[in-house]
Amino acid sequence: MATFLYKLGRLAFRRRRYVALLWVALLALAGFGASSAATATSSSFSIPGTEAQKAFDLLDERFPGGSADGASARIVFQAPAGEKVTAAANKAEIQDMVGELKSGSDQVASVADPYKTNAVSKNGSTAYISVSYKVSSMELTDATREALEDVGHDARNSGMKVEIGGDALQVMPETGATEIIGVAMAAVVLVITFGSLIAAGLPLLTALIGVGIGVSTITALANVLDLGSTTSTLAMMIGLAVGIDYALFIVSRYRAELAEGREREEAAGRAVGTAGSAVVFAGLTVVIALVGLAVVNIPMLSKMGFAAAGTVAIAVLIALTLVPALLGFAGKRVMGRKARKAAEAENKPEAKPNMGTRWARFVLRRPVWVLLVGVLGLGAIAVPAASLEMGLPDDGAQPKSTTQRQAYDMLSDGFGPGFNGPLMVVVDTAKSSDGKAAVTRVSDEIEGSGGVAAVTPATFNKAGDTATITVIPKDRPSSVETENVVHAIRDAGADIKSETGAEVLVTGATAMNIDFSQKMNDALLPYLALVVGLAFLLLMVVFRSILVPLKAALGFLLSVVAALGAVVAVFQWGWLGSLFGVEQTGPIMSMMPIFMVGVVFGLAMDYEVFLVTRMREAYVHGESSGQAIVTGFKHGARVVTAAAVIMMAVFSGFIGSSEQMIKMIGFSLAIAVFFDAFVVRMAIVPAVLALLGKRAWWLPRWLDRVLPNVDVEGEGLRKDLSDGPAEGGGERELVRV
Repeated sequence: MATFLYKLGRLAFRRRRYVALLWVALLALAGFGASSAATATSSSFSIPGTEAQKAFDLLDERFPGGSADGASARIVFQAPAGEKVTAAANKAEIQDMVGELKSGSDQVASVADPYKTNAVSKNGSTAYISVSYKVSSMELTDATREALEDVGHDARNSGMKVEIGGDALQVMPETGATEIIGVAMAAVVLVITFGSLIAAGLPLLTALIGVGIGVSTITALANVLDLGSTTSTLAMMIGLAVGIDYALFIVSRYRAELAEGREREEAAGRAVGTAGSAVVFAGLTVVIALVGLAVVNIPMLSKMGFAAAGTVAIAVLIALTLVPALLGFAGKRVMGRKARKAAEAENKPEAKPNMGTRWARFVLRRPVWVLLVGVLGLGAIAVPAASLEMGLPDDGAQPKSTTQRQAYDMLSDGFGPGFNGPLMVVVDTAKSSDGKAAVTRVSDEIEGSGGVAAVTPATFNKAGDTATITVIPKDRPSSVETENVVHAIRDAGADIKSETGAEVLVTGATAMNIDFSQKMNDALLPYLALVVGLAFLLLMVVFRSILVPLKAALGFLLSVVAALGAVVAVFQWGWLGSLFGVEQTGPIMSMMPIFMVGVVFGLAMDYEVFLVTRMREAYVHGESSGQAIVTGFKHGARVVTAAAVIMMAVFSGFIGSSEQMIKMIGFSLAIAVFFDAFVVRMAIVPAVLALLGKRAWWLPRWLDRVLPNVDVEGEGLRKDLSDGPAEGGGERELVRV
């Protein structure tokens, strides 16, 4: 592989104009496709195999046009002090708004008058209008949301307090400003790392081109493949991250080859042949992690994973072709003045060892202590992960300044916290001899169970074979008590089905969230096994070792569990919560563990492959195991540190979001990258390799014969190339073949 990539790098360097034009043409083509494609609609959210989804499907069949899984909103009114919402003026104002809501959008399915549906609090201070929509919250148009937000203005002018809750106002948070800040911070880190504006700008430029092609292609194909408008979110985040990393690795190796006195084309070839091999396999591990999201069996998540994997593949191709082409345009300007002076002093005996070299020598002197401190430190931080509770945040987790949070609090005060998350119980009586009696028994069972505040009378469909019952829990939607209510109803339903033939299903947004969390929890271990197992096999091929990939996998698991522990401590327990703007503690977002595993695993393997392949390369070329560690850190520590700092800066930008979910994602990814890059890869990895010595690179002979030799470390490349100057004929002949 190294020889092939060497040829590819030199070819791209020589034919740089054609290569650059090709990628610009691809960007223009993807951009044209995106701009001319029809606007993507958000695909509906479904969770196959869950009881809540089964109930929604049954409702669509038995209550046609009912839009059971459509978005909902609640406009909550609170009368001024000393007044009631039942007063004539207030009542007229609220009923006018019922009419406005019905005519405000063709996506509205129904609007419930609070005075006809008993949606007025006992003390008369609070009332709410329930609005149901024909489509899910992700499919609502901006015009529909604006009509909903505008409806309360007149009532506010009359003195009533009006706030809006429900999932109808949920939109994907705008992250453009965060991404711009992240790119700016990445630019600063790259300038500090390289000391050259040209070298710093090149990884940013190629990463943006890769993301542009990837996201534009997703947009162009959105309607054809039913990708939905949220599919490109993960692709943009991951594409930007790995795009910068991969170009950073190639440019860094190119500068190192120039520092050794090689001619520019030869340096580009060797950079792609060696660092490019690491990029290929690092990219494969990321693709495995993203494609593995299909294990969860949630269509939206699977599509996001496949789309992001495609963007990563584009980032790899750009690193192998466009980066060496642009290096050809950059000339020697890719080396800053300080770097050129350092290169001149590089081979002198008195040259000062860099920070990576000094740190590696320190670890070699005290490997046991470094290993103990690293493992015990991460282990202590991981302890809170044992108390992990997963769920989906409700409006109670929103900042207190938002209308959703204020509506949530007003409903809790006026009616009780359970009104923020009503459950819908669906009773299928098609196979029951006495459907009405079965439904009556279901209602009685629910009323007699604990944790229920109210149960509405059953509503039958026209055929009389299906009934719906609304159940109001006593506690808030995201509480453990509400989850217990759902499980209690389902347990009782199993007995009712065996005795009467009627099937009882619990659904609604709260039940859907509970089922989603359970599905994510059940998928975590299979996902981990698949991703880590395939990556272990891949790294075994790369490093020709059993212990090195085993150490990489175990180190990754340690850093992820420690990051989960930190997330639990901050967002579930509230430790240092005020520092990160956490206004209300609660369960950890259910997709967080799998999402974090997928993203961080890819980045962690990037650092592992780039750092350890340099050690493997030095070891194969004759250095002792200890000296190989020092060589790997001498050339790789600075680059890995820069890549990790860039990713931490990008992810930390999300912590400032007002959305609790986005804040949690930013914090978890930033802290996980910190633990993995600086504790695991920079401390635990060299300590373990130092203790293992030559045994680290041991591979049984039979396995050595079975595994394909991909030559990541460039041993075959070095044999093919002459040891003479770069302009020697042997090298030229190899490339011209």
